[in-house]
Amino acid sequence: MRVELLWWDGCPSHPQALRELRDVLSTEGLDPDLVEQRHIDSDEQAERERFLGSPTILVDGRDIVPAAGEPVGLGCRVYRLRDGRPSPTPDPADVRDAVRAAR
Repeated sequence: MRVELLWWDGCPSHPQALRELRDVLSTEGLDPDLVEQRHIDSDEQAERERFLGSPTILVDGRDIVPAAGEPVGLGCRVYRLRDGRPSPTPDPADVRDAVRAAR
């Protein structure tokens, strides 16, 4: 399983996303250091990577929270928790579901 955290340094939520992602991996019995961190630092790279904003988590190359129609580029991503509240990081339940599906 390949787990990637794509981030941009203009967005402050990637450390929180990394902690939450590692917590899920650990809870699922996986090595929390499995996470590959990839810094996105230009509009060109964002376009190549189809980067929807920071943080973005990919499991086996798939965005754990697909966002069809959203623009690519350098910016902060906003997620919706399962209870509907906005969040700078994905709902841990969504992360867990993506990890379990990839197993």
